[in-house]
Parts: sequence; C-alpha cells; structure tokens
Amino acid sequence: MTGEIPLAKFRIGQVVKHRLFPFRGVIFDVDPVFNNTEEWWLSIPEDIRPRKDQPFYHLFAENDESEYVAYVSEQNLLDDATGEPVRHPQIREFFEGFDSKKSLYRLRGGRRH
Repeated sequence: MTGEIPLAKFRIGQVVKHRLFPFRGVIFDVDPVFNNTEEWWLSIPEDIRPRKDQPFYHLFAENDESEYVAYVSEQNLLDDATGEPVRHPQIREFFEGFDSKKSLYRLRGGRRH
C-alpha cells in the first residue's frame, strides 16, 4: 500500500549499535520517515546512502573517542546486546534507570518524545 507510514522496529530508550560504523547509542526520538536536510542526506556516500522511506532514529551516541547526537536510518541499526549503559551526558535529562537485561532506559516521569 503506498503512502503507508512504516512502523518503527526500535523504541525510545533502547540501546542500539550501528551496522557499519563503530558506535552505539540510546534512542531518544524517532521520525517515521527521513526528516533531515537534503544536504545531510547527499553528504552520505551513495553506495551506503539509506532509503528515505523508513524510520530514522535520534541517538545519544558514543564511540571510543566521544559522545554526540546521531541520526541513523533503521536499516543501519542493530540491537546492542552488551547490556552496558551508554555514557552520553544528556541521557540523565531524558531517562532514568537502565535495565541491563533488556538494554533499555526508562523515560523520566513527565517526559514524552
């Protein structure tokens, strides 16, 4: 069916990792389809450029060197099964508590995505 909004595979508070690059993060927002600039999308090398018709996730991300905010397509995310929390400093503003068995943060009371 055309025009249908895809359902997100991952959820707010879930810890995920990138399929191609060495970083992981916690999801703090989801766009049902691409919602960034054309310039940003075109800056991705064509051979790895994601489709626009899928959910895109906002992550509090980390790699070995730093913490940052990332915008990642669903096709490039995988579950992170390490059970380890993410060290990004903004996590405490949005989330409380971390369930290591589920790799999932709980939204702070009163917070909505």
